[in-house]
Amino acid sequence: MNRRQTPFTLQQAADESPTLAGLMARARDADLRLKAVEDLIPAGMRAGIQAGPAEGSDWCLLVNGSAAAAKLRQLGPMLVTRLRARGWDVATIRIKVRGQPR
Repeated sequence: MNRRQTPFTLQQAADESPTLAGLMARARDADLRLKAVEDLIPAGMRAGIQAGPAEGSDWCLLVNGSAAAAKLRQLGPMLVTRLRARGWDVATIRIKVRGQPR
């Protein structure tokens, strides 16, 4: 068995694994999208929103409640316009309400 004896970083692991590198690139892209629209979202809501995956021209945002989801749906067209202006091919933003831990 060929095991590495020294610790290595996540970046080093990604460099050795195309699958992991792809996942990291998708996560970075989602975070960049959220940063691009962050100032359009009310400050009090920002902490409860997490960037989700992008699939084709759809992007997903995860939120902590139905009220935040409703507000984001209202802001959707503005968010799409901002993302398209910044070079992302986004047609739809899906909003998913995260379940509360039990």
